[in-house]
Amino acid sequence: MDVILIVIPAFIIFAVGFIGQKKIGFDRKSISTAALYLMYPFLAFRTFYTNEVTIDYLYIVIFCVSLMLLLILLVVVVSKIQAQSKSKSSALVLASVFMNSGNYGVPIILFAYGEAGVDYAIIMMVVQSLLMNTVGLYFAARGSSTADHSFKDSLVKIARMPINYAVILGLMTQVFSVSIPEFIMQSVNFIADATIPTIMIVLGMQLASLTKGTVKWADLSTIFSIRLIVSPVIALLLTMVMGLDPMLASILIILAAMPTAANTTMYSLQFNTEPQLVSYSTLVTTVASLITVPLMLWLVGAVS
Repeated sequence: MDVILIVIPAFIIFAVGFIGQKKIGFDRKSISTAALYLMYPFLAFRTFYTNEVTIDYLYIVIFCVSLMLLLILLVVVVSKIQAQSKSKSSALVLASVFMNSGNYGVPIILFAYGEAGVDYAIIMMVVQSLLMNTVGLYFAARGSSTADHSFKDSLVKIARMPINYAVILGLMTQVFSVSIPEFIMQSVNFIADATIPTIMIVLGMQLASLTKGTVKWADLSTIFSIRLIVSPVIALLLTMVMGLDPMLASILIILAAMPTAANTTMYSLQFNTEPQLVSYSTLVTTVASLITVPLMLWLVGAVS
């Protein structure tokens, strides 16, 4: 019951955006752009600035990169078999590969393992944030249906994203122990705290704009299977190969089973990379996680 109560607040925020879009109507693209270019960099900077770089970063980086590459390879193979378009293939990568390890995963780990587990969860959130803001953005730009992006064009778009410079700045201030004045951090914290709710409200707005018949159940099934079933299985195999500490291994497996990251909706909307499919996937996997996450916690022995 406690795990379900952790999920409910997310659905309330989705509902706010959904109702607002239905009753009032908003320019979703403008709000999404503001969140991506103005707000998200502050959250990324704070995340890297406040979390100390330790040896655990190395293990979790290896795990996250390996998991991401294997999932991308799987999606590419499936897309080839299904003869998917570049836009659809990129959307499948966004929705299948990148999980909600932050605002969803961290509270789950806190409930199951306490403060000791949260330290690992935050590190994974930081690494996943970096991967999503580079590789995820590349696939979002690559799959744009409004423009034909070459590999070079996609890299240029990534280079222009302010969030990447915020990540670099946050890492530099952490590594070189640069202290940011409190009055500046107060402003950073205000904007950072508002970022995730804004992203979730945008997702709610996008869900309110979905139309019937635009998303195929076969595509949703593919994403559902990879994100909630295949991903934790691969995570289990990786932790066994790497010989990780049992507690760290179980935490990584649980986080690998999280639903599709809400940020992917923002990326898909920004670049018009099948936003309907990505939004539906976030909703479906999040709803399904009411069952799959407690089951995963039980399987790894986190709860009895």
